[in-house]
Amino acid sequence: MVTGAPEGHDAAILGDMVAAAPARALLHVARDDARMAQLAEAVAFFHPPVECLIFPAWDCLPYDRVSPNPQIVSQRMETLNRLAVEGGDANDGGRLVLTTVNAVLQRVPARHAIAGVRLELAPKGRLDLDHLARFLDRNGYTRSGTVNEPGDYALRGGIVDIFPPGTETPFRIDMFGDEIDNIRTFDPLSQRGAERVEALDLTPVTEYQLDDDTITRFREGYRELFGANTGDDPLYVAVCAGRRHIGMEHWMPLFHDTLETLFDYLPDTPVSLDPLNTEARAARLATITDYHAARQAPPGPSNDSAVYRPLPPERLYLDVPEWDFRLRSRAVAELTPFNAPETEAVPVVDGGGRPARDFTAERASPDINLFDAVRDYMVTERQSGRRLLVACYSAGSRDRLAGVLTDHGVDPVARPETWAAARDLPSGSVGVLVLGLERGFETGDMVVFSEQDILGDRLARPARRVRRGENFIAEAAHLDVGDVVVHVDHGIGRFDGLETLTLNGAPHDCVRLFYDGDDKLYVPVETIEVLSRYGSAEAVVQLDKLGGVQWQARKARLKQRIKMMAGELISVAAARKLRPGDRLVPPEGLYEEFCARFPFVETDDQSRAIDDVVGDLGSGWPMDRLVCGDVGFGKTEVAMRAAFISVMEGKQVAIVVPTTLLCRQHYATFSERFAGLPVKIGHLSRLVTGKSASAVKDGLKGGQVDIVIGTHALLGKTIRFKRLGLLVIDEEQHFGVAHKEKLKQLRADVHVLTLTATPIPRTLQMALSGVRELSLIATPPVDRLAVRTFIMPYDPVVVREALLREHFRGGQSFFVCPRVQDIEPAARRLRELVPEVRIAIAHGQLAARELETVMNAFYDGAYDVLISTAIVESGLDIPTVNTMIVHRAHMFGLAQLYQLRGRIGRSKLRAYAYFTLPP
Repeated sequence: MVTGAPEGHDAAILGDMVAAAPARALLHVARDDARMAQLAEAVAFFHPPVECLIFPAWDCLPYDRVSPNPQIVSQRMETLNRLAVEGGDANDGGRLVLTTVNAVLQRVPARHAIAGVRLELAPKGRLDLDHLARFLDRNGYTRSGTVNEPGDYALRGGIVDIFPPGTETPFRIDMFGDEIDNIRTFDPLSQRGAERVEALDLTPVTEYQLDDDTITRFREGYRELFGANTGDDPLYVAVCAGRRHIGMEHWMPLFHDTLETLFDYLPDTPVSLDPLNTEARAARLATITDYHAARQAPPGPSNDSAVYRPLPPERLYLDVPEWDFRLRSRAVAELTPFNAPETEAVPVVDGGGRPARDFTAERASPDINLFDAVRDYMVTERQSGRRLLVACYSAGSRDRLAGVLTDHGVDPVARPETWAAARDLPSGSVGVLVLGLERGFETGDMVVFSEQDILGDRLARPARRVRRGENFIAEAAHLDVGDVVVHVDHGIGRFDGLETLTLNGAPHDCVRLFYDGDDKLYVPVETIEVLSRYGSAEAVVQLDKLGGVQWQARKARLKQRIKMMAGELISVAAARKLRPGDRLVPPEGLYEEFCARFPFVETDDQSRAIDDVVGDLGSGWPMDRLVCGDVGFGKTEVAMRAAFISVMEGKQVAIVVPTTLLCRQHYATFSERFAGLPVKIGHLSRLVTGKSASAVKDGLKGGQVDIVIGTHALLGKTIRFKRLGLLVIDEEQHFGVAHKEKLKQLRADVHVLTLTATPIPRTLQMALSGVRELSLIATPPVDRLAVRTFIMPYDPVVVREALLREHFRGGQSFFVCPRVQDIEPAARRLRELVPEVRIAIAHGQLAARELETVMNAFYDGAYDVLISTAIVESGLDIPTVNTMIVHRAHMFGLAQLYQLRGRIGRSKLRAYAYFTLPP
């Protein structure tokens, strides 16, 4: 985190500067996107009347081959449109335009090219569908059959579906002739309409238009810069044909007659600058220069990438003299870190505050109770008459922290909802409020702590908006021609579309199915529930024959197997129901303190799963619960809290994992989380020496070891527990039948918690049928979906920069190849391309000890880049790895790519995934 004044302190100052500005308008230039987002949230809390307009920078690199995110471009265009139409006019509360150094340095379309580039739609208004299609195509929207992603649109007769970027849901426009009948939102999953809206404004997805005039302008400018022989450049060929090309935004000056800057949209508006803005500007300009030079002489063999002819930097970006010139004619102020000296170049604004107390030393000391130290500090400050506020990331963490403070003698604890209410608290008061500050601050009469100041690094995400009717486990509501389906009475057939048949003088819509021998079966749509999907359209299966006995025979055999399986499951479930289990209840106070150590904000799904498990442990009956959630969605935290409750009740906990790497990872995680508590943790795997393993086994038998984490070694005959109370099975799908039979010996007596990201069908069916309890964690934590993913041709410049960017920020990278024989050539190429990094190789054909040695060394930071096959897709959680390059991504399955992408983005740093293809 860059040192500087906390966001809350700076937000309060910015609000005062807006109020003092001549036109009640201010342009603030933040140093990066994270700082801009934090300021926007803080300003909304400290100064609600102030209108905040956000102008972000592109999320791609200078001279990149990929296009910026459509959501970001849409937000940029919305802000530019507002400023072009309204100028510097602000509302009664004032206006603050928040942007970043990177965004200001980049030139933007001129005001005359932006003003009015929007389409306003409303019910009862007239709309020409041809005109709408031309507007959407010209401004970057993509026509598709089904609208699922931002920027998509679909025309189906008198119905128009469109998903404008920047909105949470797509919209459906119902036409009656050329008149708009109504406009509704709809769910992209079910495609069902929802709420009516009174107006819809469509803004461009791109910062340039693609029509005859802009294509002509592009061709002339391109040939003037690079010559007439341009048939080798796929960009030039695509634009001349009227097609969009990935990354064409980096040639935006050729589509416009002139470009302006954000300063031109805000003439005479005062400007405030973030601390370290000069350093951020210098770093950005150096990056631009380096990229331009790299594009002119790309590294590696010439056939590694397609042609790239970069524009001169001055066509796209400001330089230092122009930056200084733009600021010379307006009032400029610079926010300063606490206690920083004033500079002569720019006036400094300092609100008179300083950083709040940080309790790092108390957290690190095993002899000091953190919350007692917080209480003692608060008592001292309250005696001096100062108000003390604690800013929490969510309502849940606010309530929990308020309870912990009360338990430790801080009373009363107020819960103000607004900053005005917090300022009105009496002197000497203590309050907790919801505000996402990373660092607190002090002023003369007030101390504002952040949750991070007290508890350490916190990772937070905004609350997820839950849509009505959303169901995590839901089948698609439609079939595609060629899909293999199963009829409950006639077996496996192939869907061949819909057909209207006239029966008894009335038309009936029917589903047409093909069976073996080209037999046809028509199923009325009103009885479509007799059909279910068998697999994908490419599934190679033997179709059944209509009227044959094969399907009925298979059904009979399956029914018999199900009956046997059901009897076994019922007997196991009955034994567990008839034998009471240990009643394990969370200890008062200690449990809340343990929960407060969790460095994330619990998602709604995660909180429900935790409540379910806690309820099962205290029910008095043996728990048998399946917690299903994707990688990194918080399943381990559920197990940790269950383990804490069990250990505090005097029970032992066994955690079974499939791999030694995952065992080592869990051991480190549990050891860190339970540090300072009277809990002894051991682990058993091939990586543990014989002496240590014997000590752990003796500790389990004698009761000295409270929590043991192990691989299949825990299933050995020599393992004995003294008072086992909880069994956690992580990634159950990796265990075989013999292992599960061994685990069944423990099932009648202990609580069982199963964690899995991809449950096998039998496990999932048991949960869905009620034999086992099921908790779903479908909400991604910590902005997990914000991993920036690019699909692009292989480009050595991008590969080199991506690996070096991760290296220079202290991180690590994955380079994933589809086959073992691809690894050595890729390693040679990377060693030539990026000699600055240390490279390791891992794949399934290595000896087990060698593979584990390499992986452990990579985990410990001995290497910067790991070149591997898809073996890294399961079990690894390395927060320092936040860049992934997938070589020849078209040779992987979609599920593999999804799992691979889940290996990165597990910390505060922005993660980047590059799926590369042959040029």
